[in-house]
Amino acid sequence: MQEKILILDFGSQYTQLIGRKIRELNVYCEIHPFNHFPKIDETVKGVVMSGSPFSVRDANAPRPDLSAIKGKVPLLGVCYGAQYLSHFYGGEVMAANSREYGRANLGFVDQSNELFKGVSLNTQVWMSHGDTIEKMPASYKIIASTADVKNAAYKIEGEATWAIQFHPEVYHTTEGKQLLTNFVVNICGCKQDWTPDSFIETTVAQLKAKLGNDKVVLGLSGGVDSSVAGVLLNRAIGKNLTCIFVDNGLLRKNEFENVLDSYKDMGLNVIGVDAKQKFWNDLAGVTEPEKKRKIIGRDFIEVFDEEAHKIQDVKWLGQGTIYPDVIESVSVNGPSATIKSHHNVGGLPAKMKLKVVEPLNLLFKDEVRRVGKALGIKPELLGRHPFPGPGLGIRILSDVTPEKVRILQEADAIFVNGLKEWGLYDKVWQAGVMLLPVQSVGVMGDERTYENVVALRAVASTDGMTADWVHLPYDFLAKMSNEIINKVKGINRVVYDISSKPPATIEWE
Repeated sequence: MQEKILILDFGSQYTQLIGRKIRELNVYCEIHPFNHFPKIDETVKGVVMSGSPFSVRDANAPRPDLSAIKGKVPLLGVCYGAQYLSHFYGGEVMAANSREYGRANLGFVDQSNELFKGVSLNTQVWMSHGDTIEKMPASYKIIASTADVKNAAYKIEGEATWAIQFHPEVYHTTEGKQLLTNFVVNICGCKQDWTPDSFIETTVAQLKAKLGNDKVVLGLSGGVDSSVAGVLLNRAIGKNLTCIFVDNGLLRKNEFENVLDSYKDMGLNVIGVDAKQKFWNDLAGVTEPEKKRKIIGRDFIEVFDEEAHKIQDVKWLGQGTIYPDVIESVSVNGPSATIKSHHNVGGLPAKMKLKVVEPLNLLFKDEVRRVGKALGIKPELLGRHPFPGPGLGIRILSDVTPEKVRILQEADAIFVNGLKEWGLYDKVWQAGVMLLPVQSVGVMGDERTYENVVALRAVASTDGMTADWVHLPYDFLAKMSNEIINKVKGINRVVYDISSKPPATIEWE
């Protein structure tokens, strides 16, 4: 049985980050809503209580039942967790005179305490709270303080419970990794055996047992998640897996041929379907972004369904769902309001009456790449930038026509290939070109032109939730502008998008 750390989610923006940091220590962990956590059994080596946007003094603040945890397994309360463990067990939490957000330093550290072994005096931590613990219960011992927060960390005497009012999971807490290692490895005793190789071995064995001799169909996109899911399933069931890759007419230049070619030496059974004309016909004259998304999603389901029905006795639909998708669907705040159904081929199981198998639904994105590397998947495929499910359909900011697709594909190819040639591709999380519904006057030779404007977009991010625009070199941008205008008929102006997310999204539609 896989040992694990449980994280109780109280709605903090940093909860997933706690999970990722613990996973980086090669320790398996699971995130569960505070009011739906699983049975505590021998596989649970410790529990972390996350932060929260709530104050413990709010009438509707989360109030978990900790009777199965507190005093029975090692427990670490972070921020809200620390305040909860004090406020509801005989202490008192009050609104702070000055709210503490941002960097702080631990002016006192009890380095003899197991949680702070190897942590330096005056180490920098990241605070994010408007309340503070004013009074602590008698059995609570202070083990760290800042200039403004006396009770920055404490230990409950007589039980394996610790709490900290700062966030060890964020980058600005400089020795956060040491603190998490102390808790997870030294206090909880986790073996650190959650590795890509162990995941592959366990998952392939589970897939073999689950699927037996059944047939599985999987929709490939050419992206990291579906590719890794395909190779894992292939290891488990071989010829019983059929992969379908649909050309929706909205892919990048030559992408259909290049992706099919890249799968050839991976041993996957892949069917390529050219459905360009169907998508273009159904999108004709449509300009509203959400309507475009729905048409692209619906058409994908229809094409995929038709191809899948040509395969005899298929029982399962394989999907590249990853752990953040799973967490979001059962989060404290409820499922996401807008689910990108086309992206994970939502709608197919109901239509096709198939059971769903999701080999990656325990992994974060960075773990998917590590597993892919261990599976021997080529670096250029694993390092690919994310690409939106609706493809260039939402990068053409007007109605979609084959000519507009051609113009955008040409400009996009120049930009993406330029990033690779200049050694910038791997420094960018996602890049692309938007074709704007704007025409501008230009001069080419002795003639005036009235042609299209494109916007280049390049962002840095870790998970797509937030993103900064990338400060690409001016020389590079000048070269890209020159090449696009000279080589792509129909474009006479290039602009660069310098908006970050939030408030702007990564895609324009």
